[in-house]
Amino acid sequence: MNNNTQFWIMSDSEDESVERQLKIVIVGDSSTGKYFPTAGVDFFLKKTLLPGGRNITLQIWDIGGQALSGNMLDKYVFGANVVMLTYEITNITSFTNLEKWLQAIYKATEMQEQKPSVALVANKSLHCNISLSDLEHQRGVRLDKHQKFAQERGFSAYLVSARTGENVALSFQKVVAEVLGLKLTRAEQEEQQPVMKAEIVHKEAAEDSPASSSQLGASKSSVCVMQ
Repeated sequence: MNNNTQFWIMSDSEDESVERQLKIVIVGDSSTGKYFPTAGVDFFLKKTLLPGGRNITLQIWDIGGQALSGNMLDKYVFGANVVMLTYEITNITSFTNLEKWLQAIYKATEMQEQKPSVALVANKSLHCNISLSDLEHQRGVRLDKHQKFAQERGFSAYLVSARTGENVALSFQKVVAEVLGLKLTRAEQEEQQPVMKAEIVHKEAAEDSPASSSQLGASKSSVCVMQ
């Protein structure tokens, strides 16, 4: 595969036209770790080149657990193309609470003409480097329950490790391909992904609405790495 078909490729030109933007919202209890442990909301803006040379910008909102009981969830979720419903693999409570998150998401998007796709994500956020394949004895949620929850609702399902980066890039690759109707080859799915760097902008949950990408550029930010 040449470089033009790789998924996580940073654009070299800031002037390069973008065909489309996709908004991805990551939700779940704060104890899940999600992709980045946070007490607030993290925003990532990522320009990416997809297979076939298509340019796309991903808006990734990582929402803290307190957003479920707050009045901001509908604003963060509004216009989302994908919602990643996340729980911690060793925390049964975070899995049980998924139904509450799901109902909140449905309510927040009920007026949207195009409903977001939903992906179920089991996250390992343990402070260790145990691989996902070696984690079975520590599971609080059995794999069959994970699969059943997703299958009954027609969701795609993933197992990732936010701590080591295992399967993180692949899960994003697959959900984006699903939304865009792209067929990924086995080689594209199995290929080791390059490191993805993105700007993180920390947002306060008390704000009235999510800022635009132009406003975010003026905020204090740091660089995170997703592998």
